Amino acid sequence: MPEAKVITLKINGQEESLHLPAHRTLLEALRESGHVDVKHGCGKGDCGACAVLIDGVAIDSCLALAWMCEGAEITTVSGLGNAENPHPLQTAFKELGAAQCGFCTPGMIIAAKGFLDENPDPNDAEIRLSLSGNLCRCTGYVKIVEAVGQAAKALREEGGEK
Repeated sequence: MPEAKVITLKINGQEESLHLPAHRTLLEALRESGHVDVKHGCGKGDCGACAVLIDGVAIDSCLALAWMCEGAEITTVSGLGNAENPHPLQTAFKELGAAQCGFCTPGMIIAAKGFLDENPDPNDAEIRLSLSGNLCRCTGYVKIVEAVGQAAKALREEGGEK
């Protein structure tokens, strides 16, 4: 087994040096370094709970090795906004009650962000398809789809990407 090495990951705009073995997944590395907003769901890419943006593309972090992400811009849901300055997706999820237990919410918001960056004016069918890799056991997805649609509208009205 290869020895552990130090890698530098840029997470939510901050560089972090981590001492990791070569087999450590990005999900494990993120959680071990305190980024617990990235949820550990299935561990095999089926549920989307661990989704992060890697250079703007939503990826299940359980499927990526941490060392492969060195030099990439990694964004977790905490990197999109906070309580004082939430991203429109976070605002819409809150206002419409799109989160029940909240476990899937970070991955849903990340998947929606990656999607809206590519398609800023989606219809409901397109939103549903874009979120098909994210599982929620609490909702019927109706409020989630509505929240993504509301956020898309808010982003268009404010004139672009946030």
